[in-house]
Formats: sequence, C-alpha cells, structure tokens
Amino acid sequence: MVNGEVCIETKRIVIGSATPVNLPRARSRIGIVTETHVPENSPPPTRWSEVSRDAAAAAAYRSRFAALEAQGADLHGEARFVASVVPPPARILDGGCGFGRLTRMLTQLGYDAVGVDADKHLIDIARREDPATEYVHADLTAMDLSQENLSPWGTSTWAGTRGFHAAVLIGNVVPYLAVGTLDAAVRRIAAHLVPGGLVIAGFGLTRADLPEKANIVPISEYDRALRGAGFSLQQRYATWDRGPWNIGSSYAVSVHRRT
Repeated sequence: MVNGEVCIETKRIVIGSATPVNLPRARSRIGIVTETHVPENSPPPTRWSEVSRDAAAAAAYRSRFAALEAQGADLHGEARFVASVVPPPARILDGGCGFGRLTRMLTQLGYDAVGVDADKHLIDIARREDPATEYVHADLTAMDLSQENLSPWGTSTWAGTRGFHAAVLIGNVVPYLAVGTLDAAVRRIAAHLVPGGLVIAGFGLTRADLPEKANIVPISEYDRALRGAGFSLQQRYATWDRGPWNIGSSYAVSVHRRT
C-alpha cells in the first residue's frame, strides 16, 4: 500500500486454456431460447425483484439507458475494461446481465458471451434486441449451465468445454443479490469457470452510491466470499477506467482469479 492506495499488478492475466476450443459462435445461434432447470427449492427473490416487478418496470429501466445513449453517454467502459484484462476470443459469463447492455457489446467484440439474469422481463428484452447472443433466465445462486440443462440441440457455447474464462458482475449485481446468498452465488460462478478463470465485479460500497433497494456489501465481505470459493485478488480500482482505489473509495472494481 502506497499513500493509502492499494497497489496491485495491472498486467493482463493469463488464464487456463489460452486458446479457446473451436465451437460454434454464440452469434450464429439465432433465436435459440434457453432455460435452466428450476430446482424444487427455488432461491429467495433478489433485492432487484423489489425494483423491477413486471414487464413495464423492465421496459422503463431499458428506456432510461436508451435515453442516456441518445444523449451521448459512454455506456461501454466496463466492456473496455474486460477486453483489457481478458482479450477476445474468450468465453464470458455476464452474471446479472439485465437487458444485455454488456453482453451484446462483448459479442460484438468477438467474445462467446452468455448473459444470465433472474429477471425474466429483462431477459425477454435482451433476447428480442440481441438474438445473436445467448441469454439464460436463471438465478446466479442456482444456475446450472450444463449441456443437459440448456440446449437440447447441443449447440450451447459452453457445452463440452471446461467452462468460461471469466464471469463479469456489473451494475451493482452484488448488492442486489438476496441477503445471505453471496456465498452461494460465488460458488455457482466458480463452478462454471476454467482453472485460473476470473471474476470481474464492480459495485458501490456506500449508501450514497447505491440504489435504494440494494444492500451495502462491505468490500471485506466480498473478498471473504471470493476467498472461500477459491479465488485470490488480482486487481482493484475505484472506477472502470482504473482510478486508484483506497480504503475510503465509494466504489470498487475488483478482479479475482480462481486458484
């Protein structure tokens, strides 16, 4: 630590299976609709479900981003960050993908990107607007993206592979998890990654930097959950453009590696 800032190596991280297996690209599977198996003991509702309760709420949420884009707002900082850490081609799991803002950009950048979200209405929007990318309606704490639970045609990007090279959690996905489910979500994500795979997450740390319904998740609690699932911290910043992070930062962008 120098002058209160965490100094962590920022070079690209080499992860397992540097050359992805040659498989059908996600964008070639136009119109495939996939659902995961729903266990009898379904997971508790996320905090996000208290914000977006129906199709109208999902549409309003999408419209806010459309307005920002029309005003010239930069909505792709997260995608640039991901590309700088895990260059394409690679298999990326976008956890809590919403309407596919990041997932779609990752597909355009040459990744095999798959979006997962517990909000069916946002998944419906993502599938409608971006049929070239695979979107799965599932809760992060219970998802099973195995071949048998997804495409009966055996065409899923991850079918027969060793998993994703990275999972990305943006847009306060972590604070919107149901209370007490962080460990379960991290374990399920870990189960879908290759050895050396990454979890890249960004979220607010204070009430002033979080939406009303989101939980405050201390960065120490997040790190504890990742360590418990076999990850080690590689990089941490205060912004997606690599602003320096310190203990007083109100936002954290973290990169953990599966060991």
